[in-house]
Amino acid sequence: MSLILSYIQSILLIISAILIVFVGIGILRLNDDLNNVEYAKLHILGILDMACVLALLALNQILIAILYFLVTPFVAHAIANAYYYSEDELNNNKCGDNND
Repeated sequence: MSLILSYIQSILLIISAILIVFVGIGILRLNDDLNNVEYAKLHILGILDMACVLALLALNQILIAILYFLVTPFVAHAIANAYYYSEDELNNNKCGDNND
């Protein structure tokens, strides 16, 4: 039984490592000249969050994995919301409107 759990943990860590490599390639290949590129980067980093949850599960840190799984959507929403309401004139069409 211990050998099976060891194999499952190894497979989860390998999947996590592959996802982390894909995220790194995706972030590096993404053009910064695109409109609203931060939303695309945030989506790619969501894959990294799942890789971290898999790695934590493989390392028998179940409570931390559950907490991380529950908190990351709120953090991603807060980052996207902060970017949307920022004063970035290139990507935010509402800049200059004083009708808030």
